[in-house]
Amino acid sequence: MAATPVTHKEPELTAPVMLCGPDSLLNRQAIGWSRHPLHTCNLPDSLPRKKKWNYWAVTSNDLLFSATIADIERLQLAGAYIFDRRTQRHIETTVVVPANTIAIPETVAGDLVIDHQDMHVALTDHGSGTRIRVEAADFGDMRLKTDIIVERPEGHETLNVVIPWTDVQFQYTSKQNTLPASGYVQLGDERLEFTVPSFGCLDYGRGVWPEHTVWNWGSASGVQDGRTIGLNLGGQWTDGTGMTENGLCVDGRLTKISEDLVFDYDRSAMMERWRVRTAGTDRIDLLLEPEFERVSESGRRDGFFSSAHQIFGCYSGRIAPDGGKPIEIRDLFGWIEEHEARW
Repeated sequence: MAATPVTHKEPELTAPVMLCGPDSLLNRQAIGWSRHPLHTCNLPDSLPRKKKWNYWAVTSNDLLFSATIADIERLQLAGAYIFDRRTQRHIETTVVVPANTIAIPETVAGDLVIDHQDMHVALTDHGSGTRIRVEAADFGDMRLKTDIIVERPEGHETLNVVIPWTDVQFQYTSKQNTLPASGYVQLGDERLEFTVPSFGCLDYGRGVWPEHTVWNWGSASGVQDGRTIGLNLGGQWTDGTGMTENGLCVDGRLTKISEDLVFDYDRSAMMERWRVRTAGTDRIDLLLEPEFERVSESGRRDGFFSSAHQIFGCYSGRIAPDGGKPIEIRDLFGWIEEHEARW
C-alpha cells in the first residue's frame, strides 16, 4: 500500500488552541502537531459523522490488554480484549449503550465510564495518569476484573496531530506510547500481572470523518538495549492532507516524522510479514512478524460496517530519531492493522 513519497512542512504548535472556530468549522490555526496535548476538541452539533474514542492498550513482553470507550454518534460502546502471547489466547467483549448515555470530554484529561449490565469500563484520571478498570461477569466464560495504572512521567512527550481533510471533515489524534503501566488482569482464578517493563498506549480521537475510510496503524512500546522505544506508524487515512501521524518516542522524547510511510502487505494474507518504511528516506524501515490476527467485523457492506484486522507481532529493523545514531530494533512486541469502515 504505497503513499506518495512526500516530506511535509508540518507546523509545530506550542500554545493551547480550540479545534473548531466560532463558525463551527475547523480552526485553521489548530492544524499542526505538538509534543503535548494542547487542543480542546469543541466539536459542534451541526457537523455529522462525529467520532470520539479513547482506546487503551497495555502491553508487557507476554500480554496485551485493551479497553475502549467510543461514541460514533448513533451509539456509544465499551469494549475490552486480551491477548496472551504464551498461549495465543484471545478473548473479547463489547457492549453498546444508547447515544448520549455519557458525556465525552473535549480534552485528553477527563473521566469516561460506561456501566452496562454485562460489563463495567472505567477510564479515569489518576493523578497525572490514567486508571483502567474493567469488570465483567462473563468474559470468555470467566469473570474478569482488571485494575491498571498508567503513569505519565513529567515532561514525557507524545504525538498530537490534527489531520485536515476539509473544513468540515478533520480529526484530532493524541497517540501516547511508552507510558509506564502496572496492575493486573484477573480471569477467573488466574491473575495476570503487568510488571516492569509494561507500557500503556493511548489512542485518543475526536473528529468528523468521511463516510468511508481505510487506515493503517502500527504501534509498539518496549525496551531495546536499555532504551525505551515507542513507535507510531500511520497511513492511508492521512494521505493528501499535508500532515502525518508518524513519530518515534525514544526515552520520552518525540521525533516527528513528517514523511509518508509505505505499508507493504498482502490484504489476502494478513498473517504474512508486513514491511513499513518511510517513502523517501531511510528514517524508518521495519518488518513485523505476525503472531496472531485479531479480526473484528460488524455491520453489512451494503450499509454501515466496520472491518478491522489487527495483527499482533514483533517489529525488527531500524529507526533514525533526531539527534542521534540509528537504532536497531529487534523483536519489539506491538501491533499493526488495517481498518476499513463506512460509518
